[in-house]
Amino acid sequence: MSILIKIAEIEAEMARTQRNKATAHHLGLLKAKIAKLRRELITPKGGGGGAAGEGFDVAKTGDARIGFVGFPSVGKSTLLSNLAGVYSEVAAYEFTTLTTVPGVIRYKGAKIQLLDLPGIIEGAKDGKGRGRQVIAVARTCNLILIVLDVLKPLGHKKLIEKELEGFGIRLNKQPPNIGYKRKDKGGINFTSTCIQTELDQDTVKSILAEYKIFNADITLRSDSTADDLIDVVEGNRVYVPCIYVLNKIDQISIEELDIIYKVPHCVPISAHSRWNFDDLLEKMWDYLKLVRIYTKPKGQLPDYTSPVVLPDEHTTVEDFCLKIHKSLMKELKYALVWGASVKHNPQKVGREHVMIDEDVIQLVKK
Repeated sequence: MSILIKIAEIEAEMARTQRNKATAHHLGLLKAKIAKLRRELITPKGGGGGAAGEGFDVAKTGDARIGFVGFPSVGKSTLLSNLAGVYSEVAAYEFTTLTTVPGVIRYKGAKIQLLDLPGIIEGAKDGKGRGRQVIAVARTCNLILIVLDVLKPLGHKKLIEKELEGFGIRLNKQPPNIGYKRKDKGGINFTSTCIQTELDQDTVKSILAEYKIFNADITLRSDSTADDLIDVVEGNRVYVPCIYVLNKIDQISIEELDIIYKVPHCVPISAHSRWNFDDLLEKMWDYLKLVRIYTKPKGQLPDYTSPVVLPDEHTTVEDFCLKIHKSLMKELKYALVWGASVKHNPQKVGREHVMIDEDVIQLVKK
């Protein structure tokens, strides 16, 4: 019996089951079974590696990586070529792009790599088309742009989200606030710091038993669902910000455009006519959460043309030094920082000091 048939059977059983307190336990078990089968689909059992997809493994360059995901013929290649000046083959038939086409743009001093991925078809998460390789590349991106056709409504959006969710990519979500620690003995130790509407001790135990985990500490710090617990136990989920790009707005009326603007995480554009690109770039910058740090050589003016770009969560002086070269940390005596993260300009700081966007730094060596 193939994995897909097993998944379909469990999904059918979930659809038949009424949702109430008595069946929550059973549904949690079924969700865990599906998650395990999905993982087998993504990484098939068996030693043989098999040939990798041609042209899919693109080297990561620049400060951030953005992937364009969408169905065939929604204008991903046109958008890439107009944004980055890279020629990705464009034609009026579906599946023109067959491999990953990379391009690079410079925006606010940061180098951002754009990847035009081949079109996803329904069932990609089950291994149809080139879907598996496409979504594997999408997992490595810092931001995903889901390109949608304005005329084919939000049904496409739901389908693509379902494909990405099936591959362990969570869009515009935070990791669940669940403490999970495996141990050698002592059984399941279950604590909850707030009222739970779905999970109780029995459900948690049965989900963990499905993974053959019988000794662990579980702490629920927020109202969590069975899916959240499965995500934590699986441990291979990636949480990626996502923008929905609605292309081809030159084919709709102004009234419809006003409605589209109210959808969250959405940017309407026309890739062909180059409308609203500045709005898209600004939103991309907001979602990437990058921090620019300018350098200042001793006795000279700061260099505002090429900042060192760091991700939002790693902006200490130590992170800055490691980004340039790992030998810098050994030679560092202290750093002088100008900007909003310090009280005095300049201020002498150590390696733990956290900098914010557009600070200026000067390193003093031993």
